Amino acid sequence: MRVTVGIAALCALAACSTRPPAIVAPAVDPVPIGAADTCRATPYGYLVGQDATALERVLILRQVRVIRPGDALTEDLRPERINFYIGADESIRTITCG
Repeated sequence: MRVTVGIAALCALAACSTRPPAIVAPAVDPVPIGAADTCRATPYGYLVGQDATALERVLILRQVRVIRPGDALTEDLRPERINFYIGADESIRTITCG
């Protein structure tokens, strides 16, 4: 009986403490360079530092993902997809492929 109560308490505690991980832009160059540029993102490097609304004025004819703080993400890797990481101040912080 005592073991069952202990296990139930641990399960309840674990359920309460589980939080989704915060989405943080990778600590790399702001734009993929060379072989890492599988999504051909280099031409969009000028967008880094601009307001996220700048993306509305750019035509990108391939898969794009805009990632804001707190967004849930799938873990599928698509080398041809361009990821734009938006900061809390609504500016484009980083561009990655994947």
